[in-house]
Amino acid sequence: MALQLWETLKEAITAYTGLSPATFFTALALVLAVYHVVSGLFGSSDQPRPRALEEEMEPLPPPVQLGEITEEELKLYDGSDPKKPLLMAIKGQIYDVSQSRMFYGPGGPYALFAGKDASRALAKMSFEDKDLTGDISGLGPFELDALQDWEYKFMSKYVKVGTIKKNVPVTDGSTADESNLAEESKPAIEEPAEGGQSERAPVVEGEKE
Repeated sequence: MALQLWETLKEAITAYTGLSPATFFTALALVLAVYHVVSGLFGSSDQPRPRALEEEMEPLPPPVQLGEITEEELKLYDGSDPKKPLLMAIKGQIYDVSQSRMFYGPGGPYALFAGKDASRALAKMSFEDKDLTGDISGLGPFELDALQDWEYKFMSKYVKVGTIKKNVPVTDGSTADESNLAEESKPAIEEPAEGGQSERAPVVEGEKE
């Protein structure tokens, strides 16, 4: 029975394809091999993505308003703690730059600006530690224009989350007030006695008793 079916199949292959059974099965094997290779190269897009890529694409949390903080407190947001937002300040205004962590985060080209008021460094396009400050005194007009451009860029791209608390120096006016208080606290000068002379006559040097 099996032999009859095989003979019938060979006749059918020859009749419909014009090929010998050996040639037909060889061609069929080649087609299946090619299909297997192609399907391996263009795998299904439904495969799960790597976990690291998914974590990278997780949405950022909304910016948290910090209000007024000191420069020391701002240093805590330099990107060293991945759970905290990445902050940077310009002219005393603090911005959340977490969305640009590749630039301002650890290992980024501008990482040294994070957690600081880098106004002077941005104005001078400097990467020196001495310029990592919010002090912009003594800058020229071109440097101030460059700093203004940076400020406009940050205002349009990032969310402002706070300001840097400034230490109020003691002014000359308060010093003058302290001097006035000291003068008022001095004892009054004795009034002269009747006759135009003070109650205690001055002692003349060399005067005999």
